[in-house]
Amino acid sequence: MSNKNVWYLRGPFHQYEEDVKALAKKAGLRILDANVTESREDEADDVPEVTLRQVDLQPALLIDGQGDGDGAALLETIGKLNAERDGIVLLIDAAEGLAPLEHPGAGELPIRLFDALKAIHEGVISLTDQRDNLTGETELLRAEVARLKAAAEQGDNAEKIAALKAQLDAANVQYRANASLESLEKAVADLPKA
Repeated sequence: MSNKNVWYLRGPFHQYEEDVKALAKKAGLRILDANVTESREDEADDVPEVTLRQVDLQPALLIDGQGDGDGAALLETIGKLNAERDGIVLLIDAAEGLAPLEHPGAGELPIRLFDALKAIHEGVISLTDQRDNLTGETELLRAEVARLKAAAEQGDNAEKIAALKAQLDAANVQYRANASLESLEKAVADLPKA
């Protein structure tokens, strides 16, 4: 004897007002999609009642190309809209870097979008050039600051060397005429404290 616990229900299951999974669990049933299962083995006799959701159907426009001129005008408008969409898609690809930026050729919106993207592109190029110029100026200024610091240190060192030589002369200590600042500082440090 088989246990009849399968609920064969046509999918998709979200089309029903009720939560069919919760109903199946409550009733101790397994749900199988009736659309894809031919066999009805173990089909349960007592299954929950479900109702389909109400779906608002959108009206569809059918154009047969015959009759009055309105159908032809509508087809022409649809063609223009499709061309504009295609132009916009190409411009989006260009903005994402997937394609080169090229004039779309037709369509008011794609041409406006092209003009805006071109202006943005030119602005970015201008900013990049300005940044590069400022980077060059910054490097020149840094080199000038380093040169000035070195000159200032040499001036400071000359004053220090002169002061150290005066101290060594006063103590009658001999030193080389081209002695470095460090050797003069060492010689002064070695002087006997008076």
